[in-house]
Amino acid sequence: MCLSVPAKIAKILPNELALVFIDGVNLEISIALLDELDVGDFVLVHVGYALAKIDPAEAKRTLELLQELGAAKECRS
Repeated sequence: MCLSVPAKIAKILPNELALVFIDGVNLEISIALLDELDVGDFVLVHVGYALAKIDPAEAKRTLELLQELGAAKECRS
């Protein structure tokens, strides 16, 4: 099973890299697979690569669902 996570681009770096923000964590990723990204854009990240640009509303919905899944798991423990 593969999972990609929404992330907000915080900074565009040299060599087709970007610094993104994922749930309180900054991560350096490759943006080589996508064109025309800007700071503030949301992308789906999988194993260190931005795979697709998504709209902010979709990113928010997905992040909320992931947080709900995490909360449900904590309740079972």
